[in-house]
Amino acid sequence: MIATTNPTIDRITGKLSDQSLLFQYTIKLVLLVSFSELILYRLVSRLGMHLSKLAQEHEWIIPTFTALTQIGQWLLNVVAILLFLALSVAGVNRMAGRGFTGSNRIVIPCVALLLLLTVGFLLVPPAFLGSAIYNLVALVALICLMVEYLSTHTEWSHRAMGITYLLGVGGWLYYQIMSTIYSFIGTVAAPPLVYEAHRGGEGLLVLSSILVMWAYGQGVSFRTRNQRQRRRAIWFWATSVSVFTTMLFLDYLLHQYNPGMAGNIRKAADGIGWIFQFGMGYTFFLPFAFYLTGLLCWSYTVIKLLNMGRLAGYGLGLMFIAGYALLYSNLTLMVVLGAMLLTMDRQRRDTTEPASATNAPVVSTPDSLAGGHI
Repeated sequence: MIATTNPTIDRITGKLSDQSLLFQYTIKLVLLVSFSELILYRLVSRLGMHLSKLAQEHEWIIPTFTALTQIGQWLLNVVAILLFLALSVAGVNRMAGRGFTGSNRIVIPCVALLLLLTVGFLLVPPAFLGSAIYNLVALVALICLMVEYLSTHTEWSHRAMGITYLLGVGGWLYYQIMSTIYSFIGTVAAPPLVYEAHRGGEGLLVLSSILVMWAYGQGVSFRTRNQRQRRRAIWFWATSVSVFTTMLFLDYLLHQYNPGMAGNIRKAADGIGWIFQFGMGYTFFLPFAFYLTGLLCWSYTVIKLLNMGRLAGYGLGLMFIAGYALLYSNLTLMVVLGAMLLTMDRQRRDTTEPASATNAPVVSTPDSLAGGHI
């Protein structure tokens, strides 16, 4: 008896092209409109508020930023509608593919409850208890999705990125839940560890944005023999190290060169930090170089994954576009949808078709030795 082994190959499942046309266009629109809403509403509108003194000298600033803010508010409503459609289609696909078993027993009810609560809050503004319940349901859904992600992705880089992101967003949700509950009770005592959770969550989210490069940004390694990839790696790491070092010591070097210039640049940096603080929830208690490094690693990886058609690119894009402070319900839904897309992108080991033992000749023919052509 001759023992034969069937070779296995790794295939990436969960590409966007494998989904229905409705799901494909919905996810693409969600990412595009979410990014536009981030720029026009959460960032540009804050920039207009920061330019109030300059607006007194230039009359065109106020109407321009007012129009951009109104467009951003309109995009905010469009994002909410698209998120409802995308989460509904993703939930139906999960049920059709796996049934009401495993993590779906928790994820599907949590997503449905989040959608119902979002609609309910449009009719009745949420009180303290409603906000706490909403954030708690979102936290449970994210924990289940990340547990599923960790169980299907055995690489240490993927697990490190997933754990740090969950702890980062979990720090914000814990801060919101505990603060809301204590306000609902009416106690003046500070909730336990909310300050540490808030600061620690922001730091872990920044770390997760850097680890995205380690988990999904292959192609920038010096070990490759491909000359094109090696040149790309040299360019990327040289740029990254240069930018990081410059931003880390920029204030000190400018202060040594010209203290007045250093003070003006510091004020401008504080203004930029104020815009991003209100737009994405970052407090910038860490050196700005770490935030810039995370942005560079995240943007490179997401663009690469999007060009490959990977659902992980869309998932990571939505998860980090939402920012750290999930002040709006659509941002929470954006994070949940991104985590769902991330779990859909995985590798599957497929076994190739074995040759039929009954049809295989006992003695090889000359044609088989020459190349196996008939």
